[in-house]
Amino acid sequence: MISNRSFMLRLAFWSLARRRSRLLAALVGVALGAVILLGMVTLCYDLPRQLSQEFRAYGANLALAGLGSGRMSLLDLAKARELLPKDSLVGLTAFRYESTRNRLRPYTAVGVDFDQVKKTSPFWRVTGQWPKEPGDLLVGSDIALGTDLKEGAYATIDGRNDKQERYEKDFRIVGTVTTGGVEDGFIFMSLADMETMTSTPGVADLAEVSLRLDSESLKQKAALIKEKIPNIEARLVTRVTDSETNILGKLTYLVYLVALIVLALTMICVATTMMTVVLERRKEIGLKKALGAESWRVGREFLAEGILIGLLGGFFGSLGGLIFARVVAQSVFGRALTPHLYLIPLTMLVMVLVTVVACRAPVKRAAAVEPALVLRGE
Repeated sequence: MISNRSFMLRLAFWSLARRRSRLLAALVGVALGAVILLGMVTLCYDLPRQLSQEFRAYGANLALAGLGSGRMSLLDLAKARELLPKDSLVGLTAFRYESTRNRLRPYTAVGVDFDQVKKTSPFWRVTGQWPKEPGDLLVGSDIALGTDLKEGAYATIDGRNDKQERYEKDFRIVGTVTTGGVEDGFIFMSLADMETMTSTPGVADLAEVSLRLDSESLKQKAALIKEKIPNIEARLVTRVTDSETNILGKLTYLVYLVALIVLALTMICVATTMMTVVLERRKEIGLKKALGAESWRVGREFLAEGILIGLLGGFFGSLGGLIFARVVAQSVFGRALTPHLYLIPLTMLVMVLVTVVACRAPVKRAAAVEPALVLRGE
């Protein structure tokens, strides 16, 4: 049996070498199919992760708040943070809102952690510099446009805290923030300055969380927070999560569709080439059958050629597919792609199956050759 397989392999190699120009087209077709297949599958595997990172530039996808109209404790917020996967957590920003005044004009002051805001809200465009020292203030572009609260100026912020106690604090404006949203009409200070100014530490009104997770995983984390910490209400930011889910779903569908189309074209290419080879070798096939070769042995010879084309094309195409996927990931997403070497044998197996299916009709045609008719030239 081993000698028969070795002879069949040598026969397939000899046949391919004899018809290099014609079978090269089938080999190239299989290789290109393997390039697209492995490249698309690799991108489809890494596409959600890559695009999820890009979507984080549009803001947080999970919001935490106290139940009802009450504020939440920063201790509870720290417990909620512990329930989130650290490898997927981009950032968590607590916001505290206070109604304040400057020269009798009312403003909404917001206390935040500026280091975390840079992670959860990378769309903030700051002119000047971010607050770094105690007493630094960031004003929205709408406020800076209509008042004298501009970069480099000083402002005295006053108001009343939750106990109706009056407070007053001087700040230095170090920058202007522009988002195109409601933030353009707020004044921002550090959460520590807010707590010192109001003499009310340890509370926040809202927290925004940015996670590299899909919509279903986010829902599970939100439910877990509600279960473990009853004082916090967790909600998905639907404008971000729905857009991300829809776009990723459509792109994944497109990737699979392109891969299927390429496999179909590869199958047609191999089937056409092998059918042409069968027609060219009709006299050879007729002579073999006249000498006693059985139909299934003749068909097996062509099937072996197809399998060899699938193996060779699948191997070289897989190597090209890894390069193709890396180039696309680098040029489109600007990030390095991790090669998945285990996809090489899987791609080779798929290409062998494609060539086997493609060779089905040519093999039947070869097995159906009538020796007497062919040798008479009919």
